[in-house]
Amino acid sequence: MTLANGGNRERGAGTLPVPARQPLGLWLRESSTGLVALALAIGAGAGLGAIVFRWLIVTFTHVFSGHDDYSGAGRAAHPWFPWLGPWFLLLAPVLAGLVYGLLVQRFAPEARGHGVPEVMYAVAERGGRIPTQVSAVKALASAMCIGSGGSVGREGPIVQIGSALGSTLGRAVRLPESRLRILVACGAAGGIAATFNAPLAGPFFAMELILGDFAVDSFGAVVLASVTASVVGRAAFGNTAFLELPAFTVHNPIEYLLFLGLGVVVGGCGVLFTRVLYLVEDVCDWAWRGPEWLRPAVGGVLLGGLLLALPEMYGVGYPVLHNAVTGRYLFGFLLLLLLGKILATSLTIGIGGSGGVFAPSLFIGAMGGTAFGIVVHSWLPQLTASPGMYGLIGMGAAFAGAARAPITAIIVLFELTGQYGIILPLMTAIVIATLTSRALSRDTIYTLKLRRRGVHLDRSPDERRMAGTVVGTAMEELPEPLPERAALADAARALALSGHGILPVVGGDGQYHGCVTARAVAEALGADSSVGSTVADLAELPPLVTRETPLADALAALSHAGGTGLPVLAEKNRLTGWVTHQSVLNALYGSAVPR
Repeated sequence: MTLANGGNRERGAGTLPVPARQPLGLWLRESSTGLVALALAIGAGAGLGAIVFRWLIVTFTHVFSGHDDYSGAGRAAHPWFPWLGPWFLLLAPVLAGLVYGLLVQRFAPEARGHGVPEVMYAVAERGGRIPTQVSAVKALASAMCIGSGGSVGREGPIVQIGSALGSTLGRAVRLPESRLRILVACGAAGGIAATFNAPLAGPFFAMELILGDFAVDSFGAVVLASVTASVVGRAAFGNTAFLELPAFTVHNPIEYLLFLGLGVVVGGCGVLFTRVLYLVEDVCDWAWRGPEWLRPAVGGVLLGGLLLALPEMYGVGYPVLHNAVTGRYLFGFLLLLLLGKILATSLTIGIGGSGGVFAPSLFIGAMGGTAFGIVVHSWLPQLTASPGMYGLIGMGAAFAGAARAPITAIIVLFELTGQYGIILPLMTAIVIATLTSRALSRDTIYTLKLRRRGVHLDRSPDERRMAGTVVGTAMEELPEPLPERAALADAARALALSGHGILPVVGGDGQYHGCVTARAVAEALGADSSVGSTVADLAELPPLVTRETPLADALAALSHAGGTGLPVLAEKNRLTGWVTHQSVLNALYGSAVPR
């Protein structure tokens, strides 16, 4: 007891303070280990969400079609209503649309569409904040849409479901926006990893498309979430490749020239898919005049008619994709399936359906690539592999052409198939498809939706904030210009009094002749050859700024100016104002800037 008490007295009087226990909330918000704990929790949640979501798809597919996957069943009748024959296809999208149309309109309008652009928007413009109810609404709406025949994929929904889980947990512990965005990416990566058994593809999808960078801290958290989700997913789905296909190998090095052509053709198909998707969406927006909740049901009549004509378009369509790559379809039917998928997916999204575009892009690539392979194999049978290999590579090329995410496309195709032998031709075709897409289109299938809203993700946050604002709203009074014949000593005095370090130069007729900087005048005055020199000898032309110049471009010009401002020009080379960093700040934030 004496020793114990003495020990207590010694600790109480010691020179080393006992550190206070860090509060849980502070630990989660600020420490790296707290971020790890959150990433693990989100990964587990995303994995469970993927299990529930896939179960919902299977359940609703059974309810609406009576089959595990109706796309491979031909025109079979619903076993519960055999007297309807295949005509039940006209009713299934309508009945489902009535339910999920109301659900989405009432509780989470963000759940409409293909999901990934909404997550990209939340990360870029809303600090990673996604409403909590989006997870449940998106899961139900997308599962009903796919189960009733909607020709969309499940990657967009699972990305949005996982991201909403990450956002909800991050807001619950009051994370700052920088960390909240990381948790959103963790949810997206976990969802992809669990639903496709792709622990590598998940992080690259999240970093390349959602966050847009590969910072070390965020990458580590996203990888941990992906691994955790994969472990959870494998416990339910097993550890096998998502697509089990025969092994493919390159027969001759000359085939790499054909893979270049494949990248161009199928990459172009990815761009075509993007264009048709938004064209059909615009047509549906123009044609529909009723309430939004009723739009999926009324549009479901058109979708049902398409399914009746081409039942292979029902749902995601992985059995049809498998049949194409294994050589069960002829050239003409492959082209019909390619065009049918583009139209069916576009119509599903256009009428207000909920589902992703990743799986449809793989489907389109498989059809286009296999058709390409049939042509080259009949032309060079001794030098080329089977058409299925071209179909497999075409899957990645089509996604790269549509989403312009080459790293993700390479990784995801390798993980979906487990075939390392296709990596070199896959990389070749995907790079060419990406370049083709960039040459044909400014936007991707994801960013075009945002650009149509006025959101430009290729700009910095400050540039997006300035979008639509021009210099004319940020001008201030023009400082007194220098006459081109002014002596350097007079110019030095005027520059010192102006405080700008740069002043415009005008001729006798008032025409703008450029600008002169304090640095140029000082260097000239220090040289022996300055005797008799005038301002005209030192004038230079900075970047042109007019009243209609966007503020983002004006800021770029100011960063290269030799002083703190630049002149604003009107027509006929006349000076009309002056723009500085301070005037831009005042224009952007107005009353928020102290005066």
